[in-house]
Amino acid sequence: MFHLSELIFLGGFVLFIAAILVVDMLVIDKKAHEVSLREAGIWTAVWITLALAFSLFLWLKGDMVHGIHSFADLQAVASAYAPHLKLDPTDFEASLQQYRHYMTVSYISGYLIEKTLSVDNLFVMMMIFTSFGVGKNEYQHVLNWGILGAIVLRFIFIFIGAAIISRFDWVLLVFGVVLVYSGVKMYLDRNKTEKIDVQKNPIVKLLARTGRIHPQFEGDRFFIRRAGRLLFTPLFVTVLVIEFSDLIFAFDSIPAVFSVSLDPYVVFFSNIFAILGLRAMFFLLAAIADRFRYLKTGVCVLLLFIGVKMLIHEWVPIDAVLSLVFILVVLAVSIGASLLIPQKRS
Repeated sequence: MFHLSELIFLGGFVLFIAAILVVDMLVIDKKAHEVSLREAGIWTAVWITLALAFSLFLWLKGDMVHGIHSFADLQAVASAYAPHLKLDPTDFEASLQQYRHYMTVSYISGYLIEKTLSVDNLFVMMMIFTSFGVGKNEYQHVLNWGILGAIVLRFIFIFIGAAIISRFDWVLLVFGVVLVYSGVKMYLDRNKTEKIDVQKNPIVKLLARTGRIHPQFEGDRFFIRRAGRLLFTPLFVTVLVIEFSDLIFAFDSIPAVFSVSLDPYVVFFSNIFAILGLRAMFFLLAAIADRFRYLKTGVCVLLLFIGVKMLIHEWVPIDAVLSLVFILVVLAVSIGASLLIPQKRS
C-alpha cells in the first residue's frame, strides 16, 4: 500500500508537526495561564494561515506526496484514489495539474468538515472541564496533551480505514448510513441540555477499580506518589476522558472526510491541520458559543449531505468542487442566521 516516496514525505510531515507541537508546548505555552479572547483569536489566525499555506503547497507541488514522476505513476495513484478523473495520457503536465487541484479541493473540504464537526466535540470538552472542576489556568495544559493523543488516534484510524476501504469498498455505504443516522439524531437532540456524569464514564470507572485516583488536583501534575504508590490526579483522568470522547467523535469525523477523498494522505493532512487549531478554537468558542446557535443545525445538514453522498456515489457522483461550495454555503448560512436572526427571549 505504501511506497517509499510516500513514507518519506509522511515521515517529514510528521516530524514537522512534532516540531511545531514541541515548540508550542515547551516554549510558547510553558507557563500555565488563562487564555484571553485576543490570544485565542491570534492563534486561530496562525493555525488557519498554516493550513492554507499547506493547501497552496498541494496546489503547486501536491504530486510530491506520492512521488509522481511519470504518467504511469499518476495513473496508478489516480486509479486508487480518484478513478473518476479523466486524465490525458498525451498531456502529462495538464493531467498532473488536474490531480494536484483535486487534492487541494479535497484537502480544503476535509479541513472544513473536520473543523465544523469539531464544534460539537468542543462543547463536550467544555462539559468535561466543568464536570471535573478543572481550573481555567489548566485548560491549555490538558488540551495540549489531548491534541497530541488525537493526532496519534487519527493516524491509526485513517490509514487502517484506508486499507479497509481499498479492500472492501462497500464499507463506504456503511459509513454513509452511520453519518445519516448521526445527522438525524443530532438534529432531534439539538435542543436537549447535555450533561456528563463523571462517575458513569467508563474511563473513570476503570481507573476507580485500581484505587489509584488521587482525590484532589496537584497543580498541573498528572501523577503523584503517596506512601510509595503512584496515583492518578484528576487532571490526568480529565485528559483520558477527553481522549475517549475524541475516540467516539472520530467515528463520525473520519468517515465524513473520506467522503471527499479516498487518498489517506489528504485525509490525514486535513485532519491534522484542523486538530492543531482546536485548542485556540476552544477558547474562542467558549467566549462566543451562545452567538452561533444555528451552527449545530449546520453540522446536522453537513452530516446528512455527506452521508447521502457516500450512499449514492456509485450512481450519482458529486463533483469535489460542488461539495466544497455546498460546505461553504452551509457554514455561511448557519453562521449568518445565528448573527442576523434575533434569539427569542423566554
